[in-house]
Amino acid sequence: MVATTEKTIGKITQVIGPVIDAEFPSGKLPRIYNALKIQGKNSAGQDISITCEVQQLLGDNQIRAVAMSSTDGLVRGMDITDSGAPISVPVGKCTLGRIFNVLGEPVDEKGPVEVTETSPIHRPAPKLTDLDTKPT
Repeated sequence: MVATTEKTIGKITQVIGPVIDAEFPSGKLPRIYNALKIQGKNSAGQDISITCEVQQLLGDNQIRAVAMSSTDGLVRGMDITDSGAPISVPVGKCTLGRIFNVLGEPVDEKGPVEVTETSPIHRPAPKLTDLDTKPT
């Protein structure tokens, strides 16, 4: 999957639990599995930052996405931004012994991670012949 640098902004049209429907400009729909960001203030004036993942293209410039955290405070009409890339997580030696959430954020209270390489959460499994069972 190739990331795009142009950020497209849509509007939330419906929120039901963790499922969010949004409308984007004609011809600028995000791809399936792209990460979407919702940032702003909820109706109580609190800052919110939610990452979603596109799951379905509904037609009529509408998409359906699943939120990776609580959707409390989201309302119709809020801006939702296409990141142009799928959710990616850190990979490599820096991740050994660490615990991450689905967004690649460390949740083990051991501080930040020196990330040098990331990989999308949706990708083909490696071929069995590419795996090495010997320690390096």
